[in-house]
Amino acid sequence: MTGPALPQEIVEAASQYLFLAFLASQRREFARPSRNATQQKRVRGMKKESSEKNRGPRRARIGCSLLLLAIASVSLGCSGSKAEPPATKVVETNTDPDVFTMQDPSQFSLTAAQARKVSDEVHVNCSVTPDVNRSVPVVSLGGGRVVEIKVKLGDTVKKGQVLLLIESPDVSGAFSDYQKFKADEALADKQLARSQLLYDKGAIALADLETAQDAHAKAKVDLETAVAHVKVLGADINNPSPLLPLRAPISGVIVDQQITGGTGVRSLDNQPALFTIADLSRVWVVCDVYQDMLSRVHVGDVADISIDGYQHDQFPGKVINIGEVLDPTTRTAKVRIDLPNPNGIMRAGMYVSAMFRAHNLVDRVVVPASAVVHLHDKDWVFVPLGDNRFRRVALQLGPQEKDGYQQVISGLKAGDQIVSNGLQFSSAAEE
Repeated sequence: MTGPALPQEIVEAASQYLFLAFLASQRREFARPSRNATQQKRVRGMKKESSEKNRGPRRARIGCSLLLLAIASVSLGCSGSKAEPPATKVVETNTDPDVFTMQDPSQFSLTAAQARKVSDEVHVNCSVTPDVNRSVPVVSLGGGRVVEIKVKLGDTVKKGQVLLLIESPDVSGAFSDYQKFKADEALADKQLARSQLLYDKGAIALADLETAQDAHAKAKVDLETAVAHVKVLGADINNPSPLLPLRAPISGVIVDQQITGGTGVRSLDNQPALFTIADLSRVWVVCDVYQDMLSRVHVGDVADISIDGYQHDQFPGKVINIGEVLDPTTRTAKVRIDLPNPNGIMRAGMYVSAMFRAHNLVDRVVVPASAVVHLHDKDWVFVPLGDNRFRRVALQLGPQEKDGYQQVISGLKAGDQIVSNGLQFSSAAEE
């Protein structure tokens, strides 16, 4: 049986006393004054006589010192044996950073990954764009100077509505040609009537009548061409005016405006679109889908569109196109969704989210959502390896089920055992 340990303060005081005593004895030896040879012989003789007498007390002092040292050593050993052992760490060091050794693995309950038939879903971010088949650029076929703009960006317009007025020399020239050819046609018509009368009386030859008929036909063609030119420019043939009205070709919303008041309008070859009108009754939602998700998206799949601010509303659409070329920077493909927009909620440039749903159910592994922990931009679970060791496994996740289970795209197979509370295990591993 080991006796009770001496207090730590007594042990430290005894050790300090012995050390100071040793230093004091050494100081006395070096501090003695020097003597001559006769005195040294006398002293050596006296020391020899006294050494025999003092040998017994000196041995007693040395034994006492050794005894105190032994007591101090035993006391330190006893006090160390009675101290509480240090707390053992939960995790032991492994060469593999994804493998953890736990001292008490029984505190972490396990569960098995299950296989289910689920609806495959992909969630991506998208933006709303007008349907290019329903977007029409508005250009002027006549050059000139803008004298009045009647609409602005964002206005809703009707087909045939006047958008702006241009003071156009092209229109003036077209009306001039029209009036000239109209007069020529009237003259040719009178000459033809006179030639026909004279020919019927036998006053002129048939060749003269045919010449009059040819002149009348050419004048008529010139007049028709002048009328068409005026109409192509957009002017009213019954209202000759140098002001050219630019009208909306379709009903819709002005989504782009590239003209201001007083601006000069060039010819058609060099003139960009003055306005762009889009029919937003149907819109496109364009999504960037990463290449590892493309195999789960197909043309014809149903897509539910969600908008911030309309959390309780979903707008169904259909996938109509998947891009054949990936963006070299983002490694994504453009997926285009077509959907109706009867109330005008979808606006060009709006950010939305899309959830793609496949037509058929697929077999997929599911695990409890509590088993998954998100670290370093990845999703992980902990798989037991035996011998108190666990491996951290990265997963690619799908959508979460309504009962709280998480779909797993890759990383696990059905029947694999995992820690049911990943957050608890991760916290314990970090201690």
